[in-house]
Amino acid sequence: MSAEELDAALLAAHAARDNRALVGLYAKAAALRSGDARWFFLTQAHVLALEAGDPRAETLRAELAAAGREAPAA
Repeated sequence: MSAEELDAALLAAHAARDNRALVGLYAKAAALRSGDARWFFLTQAHVLALEAGDPRAETLRAELAAAGREAPAA
């Protein structure tokens, strides 16, 4: 998926208020980025996963915690 296709998919998922799709799309965007942009997109995926009750939230939190961007789960 190209950056343009990913951007279009993100916009469409936001318009549809499809949080489950957004989790995957933001995670994919994070995988394609580095530095602060990576962590921004991964944080968005994590927050949306929490809001949606998506089981990917645990994995996303662990990845953020391993990078020092989130507190480890208690």
